[in-house]
Amino acid sequence: MIKTIRRIALVLFAFFFIFAGIAHFIQGEGFASMIPEWVPFRLGMIYVTGIMEIVLAVLLLIPSTRKQARFWTAVYLVVIFPANIYAAIAGIPAPGQEEANELLLWIRLLFQPLLIWWVLWAAKQKNDSAI
Repeated sequence: MIKTIRRIALVLFAFFFIFAGIAHFIQGEGFASMIPEWVPFRLGMIYVTGIMEIVLAVLLLIPSTRKQARFWTAVYLVVIFPANIYAAIAGIPAPGQEEANELLLWIRLLFQPLLIWWVLWAAKQKNDSAI
């Protein structure tokens, strides 16, 4: 039963990540605004991270690459967290939104650790040690 729940959670996470990766191309400017202006090549970074999210999602679905993808997805989520903090501090609306809801920007920060836990739990294989 737990194996089935993990598998469903993993597929849902992968679809979420694929959707988010595609959104990086559709709403690139909105995502780029979440990065401080002094950072060079912001839009290019957004496209690269969009590709990374799609690739990581696919690799999570392949049993032979799942363990490494699980680790690198968690690392990726930690690395991009400062952009979410910056968006909350600067009051930058989410991509595709006209106005920022300040409370929601701060609440969104709580979801990053949840996403990290989700991928680590859902992609854990029977023979994995804890990461």
